[in-house]
Amino acid sequence: MWRLNISDPPGPNLFRDIFPYTEPPRIRLGRLPLAPSPARDMFITDSTFREGRQARPPFEPDEAVALFDELHHLSGPRGVIRQTEFFLHSRRDRQLMDLCRSRGYRFPEVTGWVRASEKDIRLAIKTGLKETGILTSASDYHIYLKLGSTRKKIAERYLRVVRIALDNGIVPRCAFEDITRSDVYGFSIPFAVELMNLREKSGIDVKIRLSDTLGLGVTYPGAVLPRGAPELVRAFIEDAGVPEHLLEWHGHNDFHHALVNSSSAWLYGCGGVCGTLQGLGERTGTASIEALLVERSALISSCVQSGNEARSGLRK
Repeated sequence: MWRLNISDPPGPNLFRDIFPYTEPPRIRLGRLPLAPSPARDMFITDSTFREGRQARPPFEPDEAVALFDELHHLSGPRGVIRQTEFFLHSRRDRQLMDLCRSRGYRFPEVTGWVRASEKDIRLAIKTGLKETGILTSASDYHIYLKLGSTRKKIAERYLRVVRIALDNGIVPRCAFEDITRSDVYGFSIPFAVELMNLREKSGIDVKIRLSDTLGLGVTYPGAVLPRGAPELVRAFIEDAGVPEHLLEWHGHNDFHHALVNSSSAWLYGCGGVCGTLQGLGERTGTASIEALLVERSALISSCVQSGNEARSGLRK
């Protein structure tokens, strides 16, 4: 058994000073504003067939293929839209995934999405996928109240599933669900450190997705954790040692910040940003891939024009 540097508090940290039940979520300011540090490679990942699937009736086979063809076209030869993800739980979902895989495109790469259970990870192994998302909820709202567990127990469960993926040569993409309500330095950063240790030992990349599940992230100068999107990105890069190309932002639009949070994630060093076609997604949806493509182009042009080309490694 590996040594886990996560301890359990007496009870869940629900940040009642920030998330009272009787009024809208509060925004805490107090940090010195961070200087932008743009990602060297700004890329997009797609969740139309997973996140978007939760916002509408199931896609018909011809619809799924047409959407996949459109993603391939928008991605271009360099793979601006790097990957897309599919549910693996039902036969219908797996059939749609196989239809899209049969197109033979390099971009976007087809990946899976499973829950953190041994049963689910076996589905990913059976499909022969090279990468799969794994739901690794990060907030005490999820860990204690939804999953009925503790930080240490749930981290051990997550790590068992990640190790199975790595043992079978699969890149795990761990989705830190509800990251903007998590105890960042009490759970999320120590858990990310453990994942980076597994990456080093296995020689296989481990990716981390910062999932702003309720759209609570904000970009105001000085916004503190857990809601400050720039602070979150820098914490994972600087304190957990996550390389920027293995870090991804997935933002919901409940408070209308999905696009600006995604753009800020790029600006503060997060390589990947996840969206969906037309912003499809649970409740109010996610960042629109169409808008992300425009925003990315503008950011790259700005970095080049401001003399940051050598720093960011970006090209038009």
